[in-house]
Amino acid sequence: MSKFHLWTKYRQDIEPQEVFLDNLAKKREGELGISEKKIEVPLSQKILWGFLVFNFGVILILFCKTFQLQILERDFFMAAAQNNKFISHSIEAARGVIYDNQGNQLVFNKPSFDLVLNESELPKDETEKERVLKEAEEITKGIYQNLDYQTLILLETKISDLPGFQIVQNPVREYKDPEIFSHLIGYTGKISSEELKENPEIYSLFDYAGKDGLEKSYEEVLRKKPGKVRLEKDTYGNLISKEIVSLSKSGDSLVLWVDSELQKKIKESLEKTLANTGAKKAVGIALNPQTGGVMALVSIPSFDNNLFNKGTDPKLLNNILTDPEQPLFNRAISGLYPTGSTIKPLVASAALEENIISPSKKINCQGEIIIPNPYNPEAVTEKHDWRVHGWTDLRKAIAESCNVFFYTIGGGYADQQGLGPSKIKKYLELFGWGGKTGIDLPNESVGLIPSPNWKKEVKKENWWDGDTYNLAIGQGDISVTPLQVVTAFAAIANGGKLFKPQVVKQVVDSERNLVEEIKPEVLRENFIDPKNLQIVREGMRQAVTGENSPYASSIMLNSLPVPAAAKTGTAQTPLADHYHNWVTVFAPYDNPQIVLTIMIENVAEAQVAALPVSRDVLEWYFSK
Repeated sequence: MSKFHLWTKYRQDIEPQEVFLDNLAKKREGELGISEKKIEVPLSQKILWGFLVFNFGVILILFCKTFQLQILERDFFMAAAQNNKFISHSIEAARGVIYDNQGNQLVFNKPSFDLVLNESELPKDETEKERVLKEAEEITKGIYQNLDYQTLILLETKISDLPGFQIVQNPVREYKDPEIFSHLIGYTGKISSEELKENPEIYSLFDYAGKDGLEKSYEEVLRKKPGKVRLEKDTYGNLISKEIVSLSKSGDSLVLWVDSELQKKIKESLEKTLANTGAKKAVGIALNPQTGGVMALVSIPSFDNNLFNKGTDPKLLNNILTDPEQPLFNRAISGLYPTGSTIKPLVASAALEENIISPSKKINCQGEIIIPNPYNPEAVTEKHDWRVHGWTDLRKAIAESCNVFFYTIGGGYADQQGLGPSKIKKYLELFGWGGKTGIDLPNESVGLIPSPNWKKEVKKENWWDGDTYNLAIGQGDISVTPLQVVTAFAAIANGGKLFKPQVVKQVVDSERNLVEEIKPEVLRENFIDPKNLQIVREGMRQAVTGENSPYASSIMLNSLPVPAAAKTGTAQTPLADHYHNWVTVFAPYDNPQIVLTIMIENVAEAQVAALPVSRDVLEWYFSK
């Protein structure tokens, strides 16, 4: 190795011979004329311009997007940022409750807690997010509503480790004596999307609203008015401040005209009679004839309205929904029935008002009328009575429920003029039949008073004299609700005032301070001369006393502690040898305080079913 060498910055040796050889190489390149020459390929002008345009376009797009975000959509993103900063929560309040006329509470708010998830507050990290969801699932076993006590306690200790979840108090309804008051009070159910959309400031996704009965018709009164609290958080989700925006207010409560003990007594007596007769469905309604206040309203079969609360066994609820006896159906206000002889006091009122017959005129009722056929004298129609009554005036006709008498004044017979279908329909409608009474309960039915025009349009048939005779005794196509019956008889009892039936008497606040007094409402009055109504009342009283009426229809009620007046009815049904059994009673006779209508569906053969119930109930009522 040579002793001469050079050090580079990298401390590598360069030998002298390498320098010598490098000089020779450069000299040779010079001789050949290729020294320091390189091969170059110039770029195309198109590529240069394309690259320039591309960069300009990217810059323009970025500028436009910036303009959109910063200028055009500034307010939107500012609001979104503000929403991220401020979070609003509802301050829960209680739904109003319901009391009977003695102040007994029928509906309660039972404490209930739900586990609620706000997805926007879940961890962003997928692994952590899965952990939180899995742990919540394990603790609650998949049940997030109406948490049981043990689960609630466990969640309270774990909730800080479950970001995105919070425990929310959401009380549920608890109904006292549910099967006794279910058709009156109704029930609540999960808020619908339509209700939520209409009232976003009042309801939340987790709220319940009235679905039937008073819970539905007084939803605006009973529902809570939630307050709002606004939380301010930083970008990391830490709480900065809390501000109450508005205070919550409990819903107002209802005080009813309903007498709880009377309601229970009617149901108990009806169930006993149903067991004895084999019938399955019945109605009992009591009305105060001086105010129109509903003292009791019973529909059988009934149901347990507590089963509509969250957390209920779905099988039990499904049994109610699929029951062929339709326990959810409120027969008192929605059921439509022929009235049978219950109609006769109303027809008598019309005949007196139209001067068709005097109260003292007697008709010889021999158990039938024979109607000749104008086109074929040999083809006659016979309309039968339930017995021979002999010479009968209007009072006796009501007391003994004489069909021949009412055939005659309704459709006319021999030398006696009849009302005819139009006038019968007119007066029945004046008494409120064939139209809604306006009761403060949902799903009331209208009913039907048939007429020649109706039959022609609907049934495509002509109206015959036989149709008028049927209508005069409450048979044929006529259909009314038990509520319409008791409302009409209240007008007879009180001397001519047709009241709107009303379940709710007062609205009170959470401290039971009066918010609103719901005053009695007279729908119509003086449509029948009081003197004519007095004659009808005397006929109904005679039905109880049996005076001058050996076949009085309601003599069973003569043992009541107070004098009463009554009218029974037996209406034919499509089921052979089965009848709807009616009775309506008012008492005391001289100063009526209660009108009671009892109707039992499809009673086999000639069993007396409704009358014993009315006696049992009124004996209890006036003896307590």
